[in-house]
Amino acid sequence: MPKAQATPGKTLLSPADHTLIMIDHQSQMSFATKSIDAVLLRNNCALVAKAAREFKVPTILTTVAEKTFSGPIYEEIRSVFPKDEIINRTTMNAWEDARVAKRVNDIGKGRIVFAGLWTSVCIVGPALSALDQGFEVYVIADACGDVSQEAHDRAMDRVVQAGARPMTSLQYPLELQRDWARSETYAETTGIARVHGGAYGLGVIYAETMFAAAKGH
Repeated sequence: MPKAQATPGKTLLSPADHTLIMIDHQSQMSFATKSIDAVLLRNNCALVAKAAREFKVPTILTTVAEKTFSGPIYEEIRSVFPKDEIINRTTMNAWEDARVAKRVNDIGKGRIVFAGLWTSVCIVGPALSALDQGFEVYVIADACGDVSQEAHDRAMDRVVQAGARPMTSLQYPLELQRDWARSETYAETTGIARVHGGAYGLGVIYAETMFAAAKGH
């Protein structure tokens, strides 16, 4: 039989091994998004963005037709990265924009984590393109959305069948933390969870308030 070792699986993400790309989280794209509630989507985007900042994950922000049609990126993302350049495109497939490709190459990570609107266009396009070029691809499914549940689900099916690995927004920081004894990121991870982690966040608040609980201690 295989021999168990106390080491993480090779497909688990770590802060240093990937680039996060957040695509077209904008007003006009959100108006037609029906697969996820807009408030929940914005909350999940804030969770992902704050986790990336906490763990110092290289992050690319990109919009489409920001000034002429789609509007600005969510404030939940902009406020986390107030000084970062936002690449505004004309291409529906962000991977076809030379500036995005250059940023990916400059960062130099072999894994890409995607989140964006809409799943069937703005995630399928770059995810399949990145996979085709040899990158490992992860998609944060609940930081994406589409014009219908069917559209979102079929898009996720398509990228998963091609080799992408699906995950969720809360899973993202917890996978990067992975050990509550990592004290340097403990407070920020639980802080993000308290604000954006839904029922899990309520549990953190309750345990810390009622019992002065601290995981890993």
